[in-house]
Amino acid sequence: MKTKETLLAALMLLCGGTALAQWNTDSTEIDSYDRFRIGGYGEVVAAFKDYGTNRFYGGSEGNTRTRRNTISIPRFVLAGDYKFGRHWNLGVEVEFESGGTGTAYEIENSENGEYETEVEKGGEVAIEQFHLTYHLNQHFNVRVGHFVVPVGLNNAHHEPVNFFGTVRPEGETSIIPNTWHETGISFFGQVGRRWASFNWEAQVVAGLNANGFDRNNWVKKGKQGFFEVDNFTSPGYVIRLNYTGVPGLRLGASWYHCQNAASNADKETTYSFNVPVNLWSIDAQYQHRYGIIRGNILSGKVGNSTLLSARNRRLSNASPYTKTGPVASRAVSYGVEGGIRLKGFFQSSKAPDIIPFARYEYYNAQEQGEAMQTMDARLKTSMWTFGVNYRPIPYIIVKADYTTRRIGGGRYNSENEFAVGVAFVGWFKGKKRFEAQ
Repeated sequence: MKTKETLLAALMLLCGGTALAQWNTDSTEIDSYDRFRIGGYGEVVAAFKDYGTNRFYGGSEGNTRTRRNTISIPRFVLAGDYKFGRHWNLGVEVEFESGGTGTAYEIENSENGEYETEVEKGGEVAIEQFHLTYHLNQHFNVRVGHFVVPVGLNNAHHEPVNFFGTVRPEGETSIIPNTWHETGISFFGQVGRRWASFNWEAQVVAGLNANGFDRNNWVKKGKQGFFEVDNFTSPGYVIRLNYTGVPGLRLGASWYHCQNAASNADKETTYSFNVPVNLWSIDAQYQHRYGIIRGNILSGKVGNSTLLSARNRRLSNASPYTKTGPVASRAVSYGVEGGIRLKGFFQSSKAPDIIPFARYEYYNAQEQGEAMQTMDARLKTSMWTFGVNYRPIPYIIVKADYTTRRIGGGRYNSENEFAVGVAFVGWFKGKKRFEAQ
């Protein structure tokens, strides 16, 4: 191997990633590069807002009327794969988020089980994927390690080319982990052919931790990762099925089940009752020369949410959890977005690739509670986003959009913002270009 290629391979192994490796997980994808590939994606977003930072402390009218501007790098990802042979390959992904300080927690049992924190890293840096895959054939493959949990539309297709707005759609990202990545084992493949073609995936991964369930984000902060090891007492079971038999069409469904998220608590004696969790989602996308349309719905149920809410309020003040309640028994998110591909109306290949779009979303982390629970109307959010995407070259996307949110059915102050952003996505070595799924 040439010196340049050796250095690239070493870089991939040190800081590569598999969000890109996840772009296509069928067994034919391993044949699309020779020995290794390295790539990545990243985003920069600036937003101009007319509301405060916390609608729960903005008074009886909701969020305060405050003009403020923000700018950030939501994420920068390095990704890659290395092929050991015909059947085996390694996938790695490292994500650098926003900035700030990373903190690790531990429970000091010699001090009555109190939480202790230790700053271990500068900036938000996470290994989001690290796995070995055995490609048996087109129909059945096995993956072991750390990988994305494909529940919902955003987790399964989270790269910047797979959504129109400057930020990922809010609904799913508000109530479940995103990008959701866990350690475990995955089985995947393709079945059927032509109009009856499907790809599937089944996983057994570390389950959610009921300590993190709260009012504002439902089960989102139940994702483990605060400690050096994750509890595996009650695993999460995941199934995803996509129909791809019609050109340009993808219909997907996913399901997640954790028998008892309480048994994954930081401390074994926290709960004396079970907290079963079930999530489900349905999503669809259709791409045509003249446009793209996507839609999704996600919901689920948390058992014994009244008991859970009462117990979580009594968690230690030193714990990494918000302790806000009540925790709803059911949350929901749904939305649809459509864009017109102006380039499709021109015969010239040099026509600019511009897509004006619109998106509607509804989400509520407090959609339904158990008996005697009072749900907070400030979590009930419906929103419209209007904007435009421009691709000067296949690897770069410039975005601009305007968003308006209606809170609590109009009972509270609306929230409005204008945002601009730029994103890139592509393989730097080993693959010529990337097309959105």
